[in-house]
Amino acid sequence: MTPRHSGHSDLPRRVSPALDMDAVLDDPSIRIVVCCGSGGVGKTTTAAALGLRAAERGRRVVVLTVDPARRLAQSMGLTELDNTPRPVIGVDGRGELHAMMLDMKRTFDEIIEAHADPMRARQILENPFYQSLSSSFSGTQEYMAMEKLGQLRRTGDWDLIIVDTPPSRSALDFLDAPDRLGRFLDGRLIRILMAPAKAGGRSAFKLLNAGFGLVAGAMTKILGAQFLKDIQTFVGALDAVFGGFRQRAEQTYKLLQAPGTAFVVVAAPERDAMREASYFVERLAEEGMPLAGLVINRVHASPAPALSAARSAAAAEDLEARGGHELTAAVLRLHAGRMQLAAREHREQEHFASAHPTVPITQVLAMPEDVHDLDGLRRIGELLTA
Repeated sequence: MTPRHSGHSDLPRRVSPALDMDAVLDDPSIRIVVCCGSGGVGKTTTAAALGLRAAERGRRVVVLTVDPARRLAQSMGLTELDNTPRPVIGVDGRGELHAMMLDMKRTFDEIIEAHADPMRARQILENPFYQSLSSSFSGTQEYMAMEKLGQLRRTGDWDLIIVDTPPSRSALDFLDAPDRLGRFLDGRLIRILMAPAKAGGRSAFKLLNAGFGLVAGAMTKILGAQFLKDIQTFVGALDAVFGGFRQRAEQTYKLLQAPGTAFVVVAAPERDAMREASYFVERLAEEGMPLAGLVINRVHASPAPALSAARSAAAAEDLEARGGHELTAAVLRLHAGRMQLAAREHREQEHFASAHPTVPITQVLAMPEDVHDLDGLRRIGELLTA
């Protein structure tokens, strides 16, 4: 909807294009919606609300969250979310809604199981070096998000996939996943690791120590006497397993640039969140990613916008001076504070609109309580598309 400006006549009006979320959700050519934004702005709730609304409008939807928070499961009435899409009960309408939470290690394991013979897959999965890599290696979550998104898209089972990305600027890290994975696979570390595996025997220890020095010694102490064998087992299957993943990740990256994808940036009407929103919008433009628009979440408004903050504060001061009108004065001061908050939020939106005048925007008014069920998600969906 078009941003509201009631009660702020002293501020310049810059009307951004309206973001029509129903048009995005109803468009059969749009198969992927990616919600990105900084932490704490209601991104997970927005993704869930969009998923529910799309399902109730007739589409078969899966919501994939990469955020470790459990709010998505709770609001959809699910006891837990895992790496498998779970059906959501209580959807009204012709469509279906499923939800899942990325399990990066399980996704990593699935890649191994799918692209290695059973014996080699078991050797890799039981390998301590692999277990450490798949659980804690920097960027693994983003790699696996790309892989899982690609898996879901390739099945053809879903009319619409909605991705809830990690908070803060890491929400766009998965865009870098193919390049970073390629640098990892082609980097000096892997070449050093592969050299002793190819050389074998005593010379392998010499080469390993030459390449790693103290690091190798420390890793040997942690992993024990099996260290070299673990490394050899792991890197021996590296090309066969990860070469395919790199190719698929690059395909998924191209899919994100295609017209069938729509990015939705979510922000709160606060300075830091709106600055992050600007960063996301600019980064998406640089990467050639299709941006649907900006959702400004938890916007504050007043039922009496014609009464300005200054007039309200003055009236409260006058009543307090007369005495006997404490309650009325308190309400007026509360209203003044709310109008001041709304004015600050409006200014932040104006700054964004000045920098990005062509970006469509919709607002979601602040709710009196947190969303914890499907009815709450429906209400959010109505506000998103009002």
